Formats: sequence, structure tokens, C-alpha cells
Amino acid sequence: MSVIQSIRDRGAWIIFGIIALALIAFILQDGLGRKGSRMSNSSVITKVDGKVIERGAFEEKLKMAEAMYAQQGATRDQLLGSVWNQEVESIVLSNEFEKLGLVVSTKELNEILFGENSPFRQEFTDPKTGEFKVDDVKRIVAQIKKSKNAEQNKMIIEGYINPAVQNALRTKYQSILLQSAYVPKWLAEKQQADNNAIAAISYVYYPYQAIADSTVKVADSEIESYVKKHAKEFKKTEETRSISFVTFSAAPSAADSSAVLNQLQILKKDFQEATDPAAFIAKAGSQIPYYNSYFSKNKLQMALKDSITKLPVGGIFGPYLDGGNYVYAKMIGIKQWPDSAKVRHILVATSNPQTGQELKPDSVGKRLIDSIETAVKTGADFATLAAKYSEDPGSKDKGGIIEFFPQGQMVGAFNDYAFDKPVGTKGVVKTEYGYHYIEVLGQKNINPAYKVAYLAKQIVASNETDNAASTAAAKFAAESKSVKSFNENAAKLNKQILVSGEIKANDFTVASLGQSRSLVRWVFEGKTGDVSDPTSINDMYVVALITAVNKAGLMGATEARPFVEGIIRNEKKAKQIIDTKMKGASLEEISKNAGSPVLRADSLSFGASFIAGVGSEPKVVGLAFNKGQSAKMSGPIAGNSGVFALKTESAGAKPDMAGADAAKQGLLQSRKMGVYRSIESLRKAATIKDYRADFY
Repeated sequence: MSVIQSIRDRGAWIIFGIIALALIAFILQDGLGRKGSRMSNSSVITKVDGKVIERGAFEEKLKMAEAMYAQQGATRDQLLGSVWNQEVESIVLSNEFEKLGLVVSTKELNEILFGENSPFRQEFTDPKTGEFKVDDVKRIVAQIKKSKNAEQNKMIIEGYINPAVQNALRTKYQSILLQSAYVPKWLAEKQQADNNAIAAISYVYYPYQAIADSTVKVADSEIESYVKKHAKEFKKTEETRSISFVTFSAAPSAADSSAVLNQLQILKKDFQEATDPAAFIAKAGSQIPYYNSYFSKNKLQMALKDSITKLPVGGIFGPYLDGGNYVYAKMIGIKQWPDSAKVRHILVATSNPQTGQELKPDSVGKRLIDSIETAVKTGADFATLAAKYSEDPGSKDKGGIIEFFPQGQMVGAFNDYAFDKPVGTKGVVKTEYGYHYIEVLGQKNINPAYKVAYLAKQIVASNETDNAASTAAAKFAAESKSVKSFNENAAKLNKQILVSGEIKANDFTVASLGQSRSLVRWVFEGKTGDVSDPTSINDMYVVALITAVNKAGLMGATEARPFVEGIIRNEKKAKQIIDTKMKGASLEEISKNAGSPVLRADSLSFGASFIAGVGSEPKVVGLAFNKGQSAKMSGPIAGNSGVFALKTESAGAKPDMAGADAAKQGLLQSRKMGVYRSIESLRKAATIKDYRADFY
């Protein structure tokens, strides 16, 4: 793969520069492991089983993640949680690795870096053949062997090498656990019998929903009692809080939209008459930057391209709405271009535009490329010169050849030469990376290609719109300093009061509001009943009321009610139904008293615990297979969805189509799946003290 293509498409400057630097240092040092130095910083953001995560070291990793995922649009706030999780998991697992004596040897490390699971595989895989260019990785390592950039070394060791080592150790750890999975013969045989067991029942069913929820009250004391009996299910490891809130929209109004449209229309005449579209776009400002090259229709990503491509040169289309912008499109030029091109080239690199690093003086690069051009013209072999002088590791050992690539994949000047010049053309091209001597070898599928300039203005809220929303929110906040006044004022303004759900101290978002860290911090600095000042979030102002502070430990009645109220209500309904409806010595008598028909369920499966038309009812299905219950009518059973009385009509086994081996494999697979949940179990067992909220 071409170095230019990699850099443009994947931000591979990290791989071609920083990563390779670190590879050399890492390999030569015989595996640095996790012994890299940390910044001296006494601010501890987390303790895991007594081991600390210091803020300085954590910030380094966070900045590294920001650099690595910048092109994917990941924000610092989004990465903070994932980086923290990785660090906590690393400590938890490292404890286990140490206990078991798990290590990664130098030989294993080299296999990781250059083998099938290389962390550099994505950047160094040919997209056409799927081949991992391991020799390119090694070649780059050799090229920059003398570099001594300690900071970049550290960045790539922490960002790429150490995670690869940790993954290798994790694989070993999980392999040990997987090998320990065992299913005895008797258990497989029992599972086989359970899988094949079938039964048929007659039953009477009285659903809970037949009794209105409003008639069955659940007291706080009943919820508290239930929570205590099921403490494990309702024990919280950290405090959470809840808010109610109202919003005041500061989104662009119709008047704002009209103002932006008018502004754009004023510029139309000048845009149409401009002879230098790049200069005009730069001066007027546009949300869509000017791309000074051509694209075929199928490569254009803009809205309404069918209409735009019908324009004559100099013609303007619009204004039209594209996302949050009003846009004019102007046709700058139309050419017959191929949709893909093949070239060979020799690169004399003078700079790295991503890092700003000068690799050699421009004058030196120009003299060398001119000499190469002269040599080719006088009969020198292109492939030999490429192998000797080219600094594009993706093509230099292929005779400088870059196989067919689509429009817009290379940097501008390189792209235009490859697509605009006839096949056979040779010449020197200057790009951001240095000087190229290029020969156009082939072109495919000639079609119209278009150069289009876009004058786009974003529809934004005016100061008047924003001030109106801000003022309304401030007035509401000032007049709503209690729960009662908050609710009353919201009703007067016909404002819907929204509810957040649980908020944790380290959350960066609030449900339905999005990124709102400042609001979360305020929530955890206040107390129940506090009302916030207006907080600007996206295109609205939010005024919040703290409705609950839920301490760590067992949930209180208010917090647990959404989870428990339905269960207790159904228990009460079940008692009421049993006492008043499910009376009789036979199903027929019960049916008459309950006003519910006698129903039939055939082919019940012991393993499925499911009744057609009713749902999951494990108590009922389990009783159907009780040998002591055969041909007898059961007493009333409080199930998941209602109360049942049943009689088993038949119980047996269906033909065994799978066998004991299949049952054994199913159990074994289930146990192996548990291995992949082991890390979460280790994490829950660890003592984690999280102080992130004090810093972020």
C-alpha cells in the first residue's frame, strides 16, 4: 500500500513514524513490559486493591488515546471512561497473571508484533489482496533506527505495544480457564434427559392483569422488607442521584433560518462572478471547504448531486438545504477522467505534514528528484532507482508501482497528475510530503468528472434567540426554588418535566441530554430539593431539580420501587386470586368459580419452561414434570403472569435426535462462555476506590 494512501486514509503517520520508533526501542530493550516511567504526581484518581492510578500517568494515556482516535471523532470525555476501564482491568488482571506466573517472552513478543495478531495489521494490510505487509513494517523499523524521540517511543509503547502484551497474557489466562472446563458423564446424561422430556397438561389460568393495579397498593415498608430479603440483588456499590428537569430551546428560529438564507443570497452574485473560487470561499467563509480537484458523480457525497452535475460550467444551483446548512453549488469545471489510475513513482521525502518535521532541506530534495528524472530520461531502470532512492516503503520494492486506486485517495497534486495526465506521461510533482517522479501507467473507466465549489452557511441561532431562551430559563430558575414551585411553574409554562434516571458521579452524560458533565458535577455538589441555575447543553438551556440522593448500599424504598413494586403487587394479587377464585376439587370446579376456561398445553419442554400463549412459567412447567403430581390436580400456583391450577395428562420423552455428546457439548460451551465473564467477576471482587469525580 502506498505511504501516501495510508497517510490520507488512515492517519498512518503514526504507524510510519511514531510506531516504528517505538518498535526499535521496545525490541532492543528485550520487552519493556509495563515498567515505563510514570509522571511524578501524587494526585490519585483510583485505587484498585491498594494499587494506585495516578492522574499524571492517566492523563498521558488519555492524551495518547485522543491522538490515536482523533480521526474517528472520539472526544476526550468519551475516551476518559474507556481508558479508565482499561487501566482498572489491567491492574485486576495483572494480579492474576502474577499469581500464575504468566509472562510474554521475547520470542513471543516478536511473534505478536510481526505475526497474525500484529497490532499494526490494519495499517499494513493491502486492501486488494488482504496480505499483511510484514516486511514493510520491518523495513520502516530499519529506516528510522537511529531516531531517539523518547516521548514518541513512550507514546507507542503505552498505546500499542503494552496493550498487545496484555492481550497475549489475557489469552493465556483465558486459555487456562477454558481448559479447566469439565462436564461429568452423569451431568451430560441428566441434561440429555431434561432436553428430551415433554409433557401435556390441562390447566386453569387467572391472569394478574384481570385485577386493576390501582386497586392494589404497595407500601414503602413492603418494598423495604422485600429488598432486605433479596439484599444481593439490590445492593449498590456507589451513590447515584436523580433529577427532574425542564428545557428551554435555543435552537435556531424561523427568523434565524431566514436571516442565514438572506445572507447567502446576498453573496450569490459575487460567488457567480468570482474567477478564483478558492480565494472567494476563503474570504466569504463556507462550512464546506473548497476541494480543488475533480470527482466523478458516484464519488460526490453532497446532497442533490443529480441536479448539481447537470449544471454548465459557471452555473449555480441553490440555495438548498443540506443538513444544517444553506448551500449554493457552483460548477467550476467538467473533465473526462478515469475512475481509477495506476502509477509508478519515486518519492524523495522532505517533510511530514502531520508532525511538521523537516526530513531534509527542500533544495536537497529538488536536486535529487531532478537527478532521478534525468537518469530515467537517459535510460536508467525505473525500478532500480525506486528501490534505491524512493522513500515510499509501500511501493519502492515493487518498482515504485501503486496499483489502481480511486479518485481522491491520494493527496491533491499527486491525485491530479495521475488522473489528468495521459497514460505514459512522466514528470516531477511537489506535494506536502516532498518531491515525486511519477509515470502514469494506466487508467480505467473514463467518465465525466466535476469540480464543484460549495458556498455553505450554517443555520445558527441568533443572539436574540439565545438570549430569549437564556432569560426564560433564568426567570424560571429564580422563581422555582422548591419542589412545589418547580412543578407549578412548569405547569404554567406548559413545560414537560423530564426525569433523568440514575446518575453516577463519574457520568459525562445525562439521559436525553447528552454530554453534560457540568450538570453532573452540580448534581453531586447539591442536595435533594436543590434547583440549578440554567445550564447550556447543545441547543437548549436546562433547569434541573435534584429529586433523590441514593446512597451506596441497599436501595431505599423510593429507589427500589420501580423494580419491586410490580413483583409485590403480583404477590398480593396472587393471594387475592387464590383466596377468592381458585376454589374447587377439580379443574372444572375451579374453572367455574374463576370464570376461566380449562385450557390444554401439549408438548411442554422441561428445558424451555414456556407455555404457548402465556409466556415463561418455570414453576408451572416444573410441576408438570413432577412424578408425584402425575394425574393429580395441583393446588393453586402463583406464576409469573397469573395463578394456575393444573393436572399433568402425560409425561414422557421425545425421540433423541442429538444424543449425550450434544448435551455434553452444550453444557461445556455454556461453562466456557462463563470464562469470558470471569474478568467482570474479578473486577467486582476487587476493592476499587474511584476518585475521578474530584478531577474531571
